[in-house]
Amino acid sequence: MALRFSANLSWLFPELPALPARLEAAAAAGFGAAEAAWPAGCPAQALRAAAERAGVRIALLNTPPGDPEAGELGLAAVPGREAAFREGLAAAVQYAKAVGCHRIHVMAGRVPLGADRAAVAGEMETTFIENLRYAADLLAQENMIGLVEPINNRITDPRYYLNTPHQAAAILEKVGRPNLKLQLDLFHCQIMDGNLSRNLDTYFPLIGHIQIAQVPGRHEPDSPGELNFPYIFELLESLGYTGYVGCEYAPKGDTLEGLGWLRSYWESRGLQHGGTSKAAE
Repeated sequence: MALRFSANLSWLFPELPALPARLEAAAAAGFGAAEAAWPAGCPAQALRAAAERAGVRIALLNTPPGDPEAGELGLAAVPGREAAFREGLAAAVQYAKAVGCHRIHVMAGRVPLGADRAAVAGEMETTFIENLRYAADLLAQENMIGLVEPINNRITDPRYYLNTPHQAAAILEKVGRPNLKLQLDLFHCQIMDGNLSRNLDTYFPLIGHIQIAQVPGRHEPDSPGELNFPYIFELLESLGYTGYVGCEYAPKGDTLEGLGWLRSYWESRGLQHGGTSKAAE
């Protein structure tokens, strides 16, 4: 079965300032789904209306980052911020419900400024597990999936708490909730561990969402870099992946001009613009 791709509107179409406009551009480019980080400044009604006009599904949203001025990027693993985490989670659930989204990335957050990672690791893991159990129970009431995403601490964010799929898998096992899954961004995974074929095979039962970008530049999949995306796409197909593949990369130029890789994929699978089967036309 051919893969389904989701346009990450926090990264793609930066030439358009508003989220609804980016969503409509994604639809015009052929995407059937879109995702975004916390959609600050965009009322749920506006995003839902744009999605309905364009016929695009909202596939993924994040929990709020917390206080950006204080350097926060998620709260789920941050001791002492439990109340703020629950408040943000409730807001994310209500927003997701309003736009018809069923997956929420529960952002772990950063090691507190000035703290030694090793010294606070145990307390942060305990906080993370407790918050994830709370989140899973709340999400289950709305038939939603929670996701945790390892973010590399070598290039992107040195203080982010959750860094590898191994760490995420261990935490998910301890949490023990079936509606919590792994969000595997292959950009971060390659930087931290490489060995993508083995990691995809090993953690496939846990994966609830995949995101892509070339390494090391975090640009289009067909830009120069370490990853062989035609091979990766074939591997995901052979594994039977049916979720969305989120395009979370920084376009090197115009977003639409940079989508040649996606059009080539569709053509190679006998699909037309937007991933529609020729047989269905």
